[in-house]
Amino acid sequence: MNTSPSRLTVPEPAALSHVQTLCDIENPYLVSAEADDLFLAAMKEIIAWHIDRCDFYKNLVLEQKFVLSSLKTIEDCYKIPFVPANFFKLHEVKSIPQSQVSLHLTSSGTTGQKSQMFFDRWSIESAQRMVDYIFDSYGWITPKTPANYILYSYQQAQDSKLGTAFTDNYLCKYAPVHGAFTTLRLTGDGGHDFDVFGTMDALQRFCAEGKPIRIFGFPAFLFFTLERMKKLNITPLKFPKDSLIFLGGGWKGHADKSIQKADLYHLVTELLGIPDERIRDGFGSVEHCVPYIECKNHQFHVPVWSRVIIRDVRTLKPVKMREQGFLGFVSPYITSVPAHSVMMGDLATLFPPSDCGCGLGTPYFVVHGRAGTSKNKSCAIAAAEMLKRES
Repeated sequence: MNTSPSRLTVPEPAALSHVQTLCDIENPYLVSAEADDLFLAAMKEIIAWHIDRCDFYKNLVLEQKFVLSSLKTIEDCYKIPFVPANFFKLHEVKSIPQSQVSLHLTSSGTTGQKSQMFFDRWSIESAQRMVDYIFDSYGWITPKTPANYILYSYQQAQDSKLGTAFTDNYLCKYAPVHGAFTTLRLTGDGGHDFDVFGTMDALQRFCAEGKPIRIFGFPAFLFFTLERMKKLNITPLKFPKDSLIFLGGGWKGHADKSIQKADLYHLVTELLGIPDERIRDGFGSVEHCVPYIECKNHQFHVPVWSRVIIRDVRTLKPVKMREQGFLGFVSPYITSVPAHSVMMGDLATLFPPSDCGCGLGTPYFVVHGRAGTSKNKSCAIAAAEMLKRES
């Protein structure tokens, strides 16, 4: 198995040795029976960890009459008591003392209920290291090639806890920052406005400099920028072919302006000169920080550190491949909060790797959108509302 020593160490190595070994795997899409066995052993460790340290999860396990001995194969992970992601919008639960919290992130933007997620050093840096491994596997770590950055995310106040802004700024470490422009600007009264003209000016300035550009953040704002460029008849820009666009956040709350992903990618290539294979989307959340990043065929393959369970919308039992249901994630990486098995509010379908054909050996999932209606608003919803004001 492809593992390596790590400077990161689980909080209690004796209790979480399999968690350590699993999260040390550098090959993001490793497939083997050994990896499955290791994942199952790590899940047993993390379940015991949260039972011992979180009364809420202990009571949930007792209520559902779950026992660790019921986990005999990797397919049994559906039996693990899960927590709906929306639970974290209403409750603060931790499996560590407050003194061990090294990062506190929220999931919402300027409006809506906020998930309150707490991370110890191991949990957040383990998730960040997963991004390192995936970026490295695609050849996107270029320490000798500076880049300019357009960040379609929130300009951070000094004490910002917002998850999307934290993520986008973190992604700037993979290529040295020559210049950067954040598009959602602070207004001075606690809010943000989208600066479309400043964004277009930054794109033109960066293009003239001839360095690769890296664009991160909400796809809706990238689309709005390109749409405005077309309306103003701005000459298409030609960025170096090793530029990179990595999007995240979706179109939630702004479906009337959304376009198909393939159409957006075509527009990017037309107006910015960046090839399709260098345009990728990402999926993740503050409640579940394992990164899901598109392959070259633009599918979200499941990395070795997690498993995806699609649940029937009525019975919550697992459904078969290619059947739609609630999107669920299982991963043993998180020690700070009992979010090792979460069910999202998204509808999705899981497909076998052969349906993609990119060469990766793990299944992939397709997200169909939010299930039902809710007053809860994500970062993307808040951003989309801002976009509506600006358009």
